[in-house]
Amino acid sequence: MIISDKLKIYLLNKIKSKILFDEPMRNHTTIRVGGSCAMFFEPNIIIELLEIIKFLNEKKIKFYVIGNGSNLLVDDLGFDGAIIKINKNFEKNNIEIKNETIICSAGILLPKISKIAYENNLSGFEFACGIPGTVGGSVCMNAGAYDSEMKNVVFSCDIFDTNDNEIKIFNNKELNFDYRSSIISEKYIILCAKFKLFFKNNKEEIKKTMTDFNNKRKNKQPIEFPSAGSIFKRPKGFYVGKLIQDAGLAGFTIGGAQISKKHCGFMINIGNATAQNFLDLIELTKKIISNRFGVKLQTEIKYLKK
Repeated sequence: MIISDKLKIYLLNKIKSKILFDEPMRNHTTIRVGGSCAMFFEPNIIIELLEIIKFLNEKKIKFYVIGNGSNLLVDDLGFDGAIIKINKNFEKNNIEIKNETIICSAGILLPKISKIAYENNLSGFEFACGIPGTVGGSVCMNAGAYDSEMKNVVFSCDIFDTNDNEIKIFNNKELNFDYRSSIISEKYIILCAKFKLFFKNNKEEIKKTMTDFNNKRKNKQPIEFPSAGSIFKRPKGFYVGKLIQDAGLAGFTIGGAQISKKHCGFMINIGNATAQNFLDLIELTKKIISNRFGVKLQTEIKYLKK
């Protein structure tokens, strides 16, 4: 998609939020790969977000909404459309605490919510203290760790429906949570979420649980390398990391993409990896695991292409 100078000037004058053109997506994913998108927007408030979507719909330009890019693999050829990033400053980083609930804007990172919950003697969000995703992205994919997930703490979400341009409220049941999925798709954009937690008198118990989880993450996950977190969904009755380890694939490398020796459920960027390196490594792993154990692996990460 070629953006004319005339259109660039028009956009820069019309849209108040940050706009970039031909922006490399490796700068916006935790795996640090990906080609460029035609347009890149970072709205600060809901009104700006709605203006951007209205413009894109009028011009029939496809778009994709991201948070921290922690579960995203963008093709080397990039994305021939617009990326809208809901960042940590969206809606002024708004967080409100009412009794046992936390209401927050979609761009806030989960570790921050975990910390605020702890500071207010609220338990239930400890599992998310090390997940590097935003509220919006994590609710969308029902992110989880240590035997808990977002569906256990989400009370409701304010979403923008791009089909009819209306803001709606979905409760927990209406979000239709499933394993690493929810009803939220490209047509819905999460604006804010309300989390229902519970009060715990012993604040130090909350802190201890968070510390234990963070230590486990440091010791067992390759957080020192760029990655997209867990590549595959957990197949029923199996652990992905063990399957890959037992297949002898620990440390297997294609280009700059490597199956982590520390945790075989992770694929890491050891330097100058391409999206194709990861795609090839994913397909090879799926084939070997299927042939060896008869288990069909499904990817957890989102793949965005031209």
